[in-house]
Amino acid sequence: PIEISVRYPDLNTSKVEIKKKLINKDEGPRADTSYDAISKLKPVFSLKGTVTAGNSSQMSDGAGIALLASEKALKQYDLKPLGRLMSYAVAGVPPEIMGIGPVMAIPIALKRAGITLDQLDWIELNEAFAAQALAVIKDLDLPREKVNPLGGAIALGHPLGATGTIRTATLLHGLRRT
Repeated sequence: PIEISVRYPDLNTSKVEIKKKLINKDEGPRADTSYDAISKLKPVFSLKGTVTAGNSSQMSDGAGIALLASEKALKQYDLKPLGRLMSYAVAGVPPEIMGIGPVMAIPIALKRAGITLDQLDWIELNEAFAAQALAVIKDLDLPREKVNPLGGAIALGHPLGATGTIRTATLLHGLRRT
C-alpha cells in the first residue's frame, strides 16, 4: 500500500484541499465485471457504433521517460543503450477514422528503416479501442502472437502522454528477455 496526497481544488474559489489517500490495489481491474454488464454498455462515438467503455482502454495514471543519446554521448559516458531508434513515421487520417493511422505510418517507418514486417519479433501497438487495434492488425496482416504479447492498453491502461514511452520500454525489455 502507498499513501498519497490528493489535491481537491474548489472550482468556485482558489482554495485547494489536500487529503491523504491509501492506494492498496490496482484500480483498473474490476472483479465484478460480467459479460452481461459489458453487453449493456452504450456506444461512445455513434448510436450504432460498437466501441464502448467495455472494449476501450481505460485512462490510467502513469509516467514514462526516454533518454535519447548520440553515438558520441554513448561512448563519452560509457552508456549501454537498450535499443536504437532506426526510423519513425507520422500519418494523418480523417478524424472519423482516427485510430487507423498506424496502417499508414507503419509501412513508412519500416521502409525508412530498411526492414519488413516479417523481420519483427515483437510489435507494440497502442490499442485505444479493441476495434481499432483489430482493424490495424487485419489491414497490415500483423501476426497476432507478436502484437502486445504482455497485453496492451486495454489490459494495462492508457496513461495519456506516457503510453508511447511505456509501449517502447515494454518492447525493448521484452526483446532483451527473448
